[in-house]
Formats: sequence, C-alpha cells, structure tokens
Amino acid sequence: MTQPPLPELTDVNRPFWESSAEHVLAVQKCSKCGCLRYPISEICPECLSPDAEWTPMSGRGTVFSTIVFHQVYHPAFADRVPYNVSLVRLDEGPIMVSNVVGPEPRDVAVGDRVEVVFDQVTPEVTIPRFRPAGTP
Repeated sequence: MTQPPLPELTDVNRPFWESSAEHVLAVQKCSKCGCLRYPISEICPECLSPDAEWTPMSGRGTVFSTIVFHQVYHPAFADRVPYNVSLVRLDEGPIMVSNVVGPEPRDVAVGDRVEVVFDQVTPEVTIPRFRPAGTP
C-alpha cells in the first residue's frame, strides 16, 4: 500500500503537530497584536511580528465550503474516493482545510456544525479532522 503524503515537520510547525498528537487543536496567536494565525507562518499577517504563542482552540466550527473528490490524485487515496475536502471556520475565526468524517461525503453541507477529532496516521503525525457536532 502506498503511504499518503505527510507534512514535513519543521521548527515552525512542530508545536501544531505536537498539540495534535495530544488531541489539542492549537494555532499561533501573535504576541504583539493578538491575531490568531492559521495557516502557520513565521510572521503575523496583520502586524508582521515574528513573535507568537500557541493557543488551544475549542475545536468547534462551521463548514465554510466543501467539495467531494471522485478523482484519484494520489495512489494512497485510491481506496478512499469519494472523500470531501472542507474548509472549516473555527468558532475563534481561523479557517482550516480538512475533512469531515462520519457522514457520506455528499452529505456534508455548508453551515454544518462540526467538532475536531484526531486521526493518528503515524507515530509522529496526528491529523485534525472534523465530524458533525454532537456525534459520539
């Protein structure tokens, strides 16, 4: 079986992946202006400060956009099609690219309330995904 592509862990993104491994969804918060920043970056998009701390999020949000992939773009995903790729706006503001797991991909809709779940894909990488809010 082909291994799916995995993120490259760097000094900048390592705290995100370490938090995910502990089942905590965390994003950077600018130490100067308080901007929550995701995607992860070396500088704040608002004030350009390089200083940030990692802040836990609630893990709750709303599907902002979603699409269902039927085409196999990487051999590791051949047995997973169809699957959704969704933009989830966290209640705190940042938008994450992820998947909504649980329902059929075609049943995920804009406006659905979701909550984070964690998928340990390797010993080093745990990926935050989302499920419909309130599901066990």
